[in-house]
Amino acid sequence: MSRDLCIYLEFLTEAHKAQIRQTAEEAGFVPHFFDLDQFEEAKACVQHCEVLYAHSPELLRTAPVSLKWYCCSFAGIDPYCKDPTLFANPDCLMTNSNVYGVTIAEHVVMVTLMLLRRMPEYEAVVRGHGWSNQLAVRSIRDNTFTILGTGDIGVNTAERLRGMGAAHILGLSRSGRPHPAFDEVRPIADLDAVLPQTKILIMGLPSTPETYHILNRERIALLSADAIVINVGRGTAVEQAPLIEALNSGRLAGAALDVMDPEPLPKDDPLWDARNIILTPHVSGNMTLGYTCDRNVELFCADLRNYAAGCPLRGLVDRKRGY
Repeated sequence: MSRDLCIYLEFLTEAHKAQIRQTAEEAGFVPHFFDLDQFEEAKACVQHCEVLYAHSPELLRTAPVSLKWYCCSFAGIDPYCKDPTLFANPDCLMTNSNVYGVTIAEHVVMVTLMLLRRMPEYEAVVRGHGWSNQLAVRSIRDNTFTILGTGDIGVNTAERLRGMGAAHILGLSRSGRPHPAFDEVRPIADLDAVLPQTKILIMGLPSTPETYHILNRERIALLSADAIVINVGRGTAVEQAPLIEALNSGRLAGAALDVMDPEPLPKDDPLWDARNIILTPHVSGNMTLGYTCDRNVELFCADLRNYAAGCPLRGLVDRKRGY
């Protein structure tokens, strides 16, 4: 009896499909591929599938108890943790795809340089057809960084900053466990003690009850006037109103947000017009870089081999914890 695998994704190339077919055949599975405009066909297929590779809470909700493993092609698993009724089988394994570190780290480097080199201010000068060019700038070289979250995003970001001459990179994580990418790793409980010395705060946290508004009004007030804030994790981690106030009053040098709360950001939200801010519409990750897509498929295939062999899944997540 065949073991069926349903794949419901939009980014797969023919080479990706061939790679999945070969791995599936070796693992004893029959793969079935569907584009996003084939929801009904995918829904019919998933009724007899053991494994689903997708990013679709709607499709997952239709799956019966026979589904044993759901591989989410995205890193963010918020919808699946907030609504446990999505899983007919409460013991269904879930993995996510932590393959966005490279593309997000490059985005972080880009916006960090833009803020250190005063690009929001120079853009305002140019829009006004002005020619002021003597703003003092700062460099990644010899600067200090605090990275909130030492997972795939944090590690890739730290490695790139190190290559550009960063003087000291501090990581903050739940455990405070050391990692070679960082000069120092401290538990997240030390955040209040760290913020007053922080010059560049980079946030790459998942959305959990513990991370909601972790950068709140009180903690924003702990940052120095020359500090900048970069958030590429989840928008709920930042309390936006006091951030806007700090930017507009000059109590904070700048911010770059790729994630906001809510998304899309309402057209009349004051965040759009905050001083010295760079806003991007959740583009730092996504499936827009070929390398990200390749790694996504590679890790799924590796875990499909693990699953078939009865070995632990590399990307396994705890839905109760949210990561």
